[in-house]
Amino acid sequence: MAYDDSNIFAKILRGEIPCQKLYEDEFALAFPDIRPQAPVHVLVIPKGKYVSIADFGAKASPEELTGFWRAVSHVAKLVGVEESGYRLICNAGPDSRQEVPHFHAHILGGRALGHLLAPG
Repeated sequence: MAYDDSNIFAKILRGEIPCQKLYEDEFALAFPDIRPQAPVHVLVIPKGKYVSIADFGAKASPEELTGFWRAVSHVAKLVGVEESGYRLICNAGPDSRQEVPHFHAHILGGRALGHLLAPG
């Protein structure tokens, strides 16, 4: 799948759509999810044009890979869930219900989260 420059995360990265920046460096941008599923629900997106985790893993430079995952760890600490625990989710493709075709990680925490998948 080709990267779509009109996706909402691309627009956020270009500054066309505002976001509440929680963290930003040369590799990643983090901001609260607009439809939180937990008391803490933050999105961390790489600054490069990657559709999925597979695309990111195959095409990102070693510096981008390391920088992104370090940013994810830093944001978990920044939002106060490092000690209590958190869930990290990266959806990929239609069966996962990935809504934005730009690779991103969800950090969810702030309470006990229960089962990973709903039955059925």
